[in-house]
Parts: sequence; structure tokens; C-alpha cells
Amino acid sequence: MHPVKKLHNDQERGFASDNYAGVHPEVLAAIGAANGGHQVAYGADVYTARLQEIFGAHFGAQAEAFPVFNGTGANVLSLQSLLSPWGAVVCAETAHINTDENAAPERVAGIKLLTVPTLDGKLTPELIDAQAWGFGDEHRAQPQVVSITQSTELGTLYSVAEVTAICEHAHSLGLTVHMDGSRIANAAAALGVPLRAFTTDAGVDVLSFGGTKNGLLFGETILVLNPGASSGLKFLRKMNMQLASKMRFISAEFIALLEGDLWLRSAQHANSMARHLADAVDGIEGVTITRQPQANAVFAILPAGVPDKLREHFRFYDWDMATGEVRWMCSWDTTTADVEAFVGALKQLVP
Repeated sequence: MHPVKKLHNDQERGFASDNYAGVHPEVLAAIGAANGGHQVAYGADVYTARLQEIFGAHFGAQAEAFPVFNGTGANVLSLQSLLSPWGAVVCAETAHINTDENAAPERVAGIKLLTVPTLDGKLTPELIDAQAWGFGDEHRAQPQVVSITQSTELGTLYSVAEVTAICEHAHSLGLTVHMDGSRIANAAAALGVPLRAFTTDAGVDVLSFGGTKNGLLFGETILVLNPGASSGLKFLRKMNMQLASKMRFISAEFIALLEGDLWLRSAQHANSMARHLADAVDGIEGVTITRQPQANAVFAILPAGVPDKLREHFRFYDWDMATGEVRWMCSWDTTTADVEAFVGALKQLVP
């Protein structure tokens, strides 16, 4: 047996994305515990059965879980299960399904997205009405689903009341509601409420539940919260290449995340590091915090030329090239020392 070689510098840190972080040790341990012996493939294993029970405890006994490989698959399949071939999805212009899925909704699923400009990445009943029209008009794709993101691409949060109002309005128009919850744990941690408070109880029909950004190796889960609204996921998952043969390992990860409070601890920590980062850079001359962090994202504008110099030491992304706005993400493993080193490097570069 050849020794395992480490090909990266495990002391390298960054603020580009919570996807950059490694796997939480408790999740790695769960994967190892699920290994060995044989288990029935394609989700008929004891781990996936246990996962159904755990999701039921968090979201209600009616909830049905469909583990998949990634967030793009979770979002596309969720929407497919809610739509007829002539249906369309109302979403914010900044929604991940519109800006960062490389046309997967359109090309893979043939989904028409009806986008709405927003100031903060959040939809409202009034903004939904900007695209929820033309019902019965054969010349217009029929609005059938509203998709919201919690927390949003701009790091903002929907309150329980806001999600409830959206669901009530959408349902009154005959539309269903999908939630992209790639950072749902961060949202629940920030709001201080149970996961079901702004999902099941608020009226969300189908949820893409994220795990990768909160310490998992890979995998997301589609949760059907309203069985009457969604159909065909059993077949869509296979047809769209999202059915894992060794599903027990995805399920074991989510069990580790959700059976106890690991999901909450990790999200609370990431959120607190974002707050710490924002507080630490606030007041540095030439640095402007453009959006007060509500979850684990910090947005700022730096003096010209500083972002590229800072990126020589820490990775992060430009958010708006026109304004110079950048985005810094904190993760479950971001440390106070990481933040202090980042802030120290920034101070050295600011004129």
C-alpha cells in the first residue's frame, strides 16, 4: 500500500466561498462508520431510511427526502417536479438558478425563468406580481412556481413572516413555492428559529436542502414538504443522473449533520466569523461595508487596486465589477486567527 500524499498546503486559507472549506471531522467519521460490508444500493439502505426519519423530525412526518449529488441537481429537479412542460418559474434576477447554474434549468430541464430585479435579492408578493400574469395566455409561458433563496445570493434573510406572505400569495395565484436552501442552516442560525419555521410551517412546497456549504463532502437533499405539489422525483432523479448508487454515504453525512446539532453549531460559527470580519474591517479608511452581514457573507468596496493585491494572499471573488464590490464568505472552519490575518494584510495594503 502506497503512502497517501497530501498535494495541497493545508495552512492556506481564504474567503472566496464556503465550498472551499474541507469536510467536518464528524462528517468524515460518519462516512467511515458507514463503510464496510454490503448495503442495498440506490437508497434502499438503512442509512437512507434513518435519514428519512431525521428529516421527518425536523420538517414534519409528511416530508420526503431525495438525496442528490449537488445543488444544481437539487434545484433543477425540484423545479421539474413542480412544473408542467409549459410552466415557468418566477425568481429574483440575482437568484443562483438564474446567475450561476450555467443554463442548467433551461438546457437540462427546458425551464423558463421569469426574473424580477430586486434591491436586496428578496422577492415580495408585489414583486412576484411583476411576472405572475398572463394566466391562460397560450403565447406566454405560464407562471407556476415561485423560487426563493434562503439566505439569498446577497447574504440577506427572509423572515418567517416574509416567507409566509410569499407562500400565501403564491398559493392564492395557484403557484407553488420552491426554496433554494444551499445555506439554509446559516439562515436558521441567524434567525434563531427551527428549520421548519420558515419552510414547512410557512408553506414552502419543495426545498433544496444544502449540506456541502456546511461541512459535508458532497451531497444535497431535495425535501418534498407538500407531497401534493410535487410529482415524479423518483424518476426525474435517475433520468437527470442524480441517483447515487452508494447513497448510504450521502445519507450518513446528513445524519451526522442533522441528528444532533452539528448543522447549527457549524452555521452559527460561520455567521459569527462573518460578523467578526465585518466589524474588524469597518473603520479602515477606504473600506466600505456595503451590506451588513445577516448570515455568513460580507460585502465590501475596497480602494482601487487593493483587491488584486490582497488576493495574492487570500482568495475571494469580485461581486460587482462596475462598483468594485467584493464578497467574502466565512465557513464552518474559519477561525479568529484567519480573520485577523486577513484584516492585517488588508491594513497593510490600504493607502
